[in-house]
Amino acid sequence: MNKRVLSISAVCVISALALTACGSSGSGGDSAGGPVTLKLVAADYGDKASNSSTLYWNDLVKAFEASNPKIKVDVQVINWNDIDKQVKTMIQSGNVPDVLQTGGYADKVADKLLYPTSDVLSTATAGNFIDTFAKAGQVDGVQYGIPFVSSARAFFYNKAVFAQAGISAPPQTWDDVKADAALIKAKVPGVTPYALPLGPEEAQGESMMWELGNGGGVTDSAGKYALNSQADVDTFSWLKSNLVDPGLTYANPATTDRKTAFADFAAGKAAMLNGHPSLIQMSTEGKVDYGVAPIPGRTGALKSTLGVADWMMAFKQNGHKDQIKTFLDFVYSKANTEKFDETYNLMPVTKDTLADMTSSGKHKDLEPFFALLPQASFYPLGDTSWDAVSAEIKKSIGTAVSGDPAKVLGDLQKKAQDAAADK
Repeated sequence: MNKRVLSISAVCVISALALTACGSSGSGGDSAGGPVTLKLVAADYGDKASNSSTLYWNDLVKAFEASNPKIKVDVQVINWNDIDKQVKTMIQSGNVPDVLQTGGYADKVADKLLYPTSDVLSTATAGNFIDTFAKAGQVDGVQYGIPFVSSARAFFYNKAVFAQAGISAPPQTWDDVKADAALIKAKVPGVTPYALPLGPEEAQGESMMWELGNGGGVTDSAGKYALNSQADVDTFSWLKSNLVDPGLTYANPATTDRKTAFADFAAGKAAMLNGHPSLIQMSTEGKVDYGVAPIPGRTGALKSTLGVADWMMAFKQNGHKDQIKTFLDFVYSKANTEKFDETYNLMPVTKDTLADMTSSGKHKDLEPFFALLPQASFYPLGDTSWDAVSAEIKKSIGTAVSGDPAKVLGDLQKKAQDAAADK
């Protein structure tokens, strides 16, 4: 997955609304007694005009303004392809939003643009975030990123293919994956046993899920890059020897993207892979009888899977701290967060919404993901060098399953250390 969370629907292009300039600071209206205007810029999770996020935000703002007549909110919703570029232009031109909802926050912290969350969230709102997500919003121990929506990864398998191969349960260990893949190759011709996408679309995600399964990961316990740790080298050596070389996955994972793997699974052409909730609808539409389970690890199923979040953040420039706090407390009420999550079939970031969605019985397809959310592991999102490091991982980590894993990961480690030194 990219830094943003993908909804069940595909990302679309929706034209933005025109904006007015922000008002002046103060706890109520401006110095002349009029309302303060907050500028909200948000990403669009819809795939057509009829489900654009513009509709959600306009309804929310209408209700908010009715209860808070001294605070107005101008809304601009921008498609995912353009939002980061447009926000960069806004900042450079001095037209800085008060509140931004998009895919990442760390670069704004590096430029000292954001309020810490302690300034713009009430104690009740701040304490309602799932702990792992709140921690993922920190830079040097201070939280700036406010989680907005989330996704977690789980293991998908084709029940019909498993039955044809005589497999009665999903794998829990890497050895199980290898054994099941060998059975599928022998008994179900024309199906890729395991879809391993290490191409540039999202190699950082697939690789991290496998690394977590061996006690490794992108960073060590101190938060330093550890891309060539022995655990990670062993992970890619195992993939090369046990899945790639025996022909139990794609011939060249380094050039195979997640989009291809998901499409193959949804067409019944791949038997198992790691996926996120958007694969549920794809599989249903493809009439694939699928199952979802925890991701297999080297010695057992993972208790901590990869988590991804999109973020809200509050900018200091316009001085609207108190008004932003009032607005964000409204945004993060259970009714509003649950409405957004259910509209786009996304995962919650707040404890009360997670509890409600888990117990309501309306989201049976998401229950395996709900169980994984509180233990999610994240990319080093608070490290301002992560974007550069992630780009390097996407470009070359796939070659670790065709060449020398130690050399490939060693080269990546050097680039990561150089990026961290330059930040």
